[in-house]
Amino acid sequence: YDPLTMPADLVKAHADLDRAVDACYRPQVFTSDRQRVEFLFALYERLSTPLLPAEKKPRKPKAK
Repeated sequence: YDPLTMPADLVKAHADLDRAVDACYRPQVFTSDRQRVEFLFALYERLSTPLLPAEKKPRKPKAK
């Protein structure tokens, strides 16, 4: 979205929502959208990695 082309009340609603979401994850305020996204992706990766299946070992060929 482009805050320069959005109505002021919608920009304010987005900012309010960002602050509410930020408060759910950490006490410090994110200084940029990029910092927020990096934090959330790192959190997602940390939480979802244990859910991935273990890598299968390659099978040995059967003896004939």
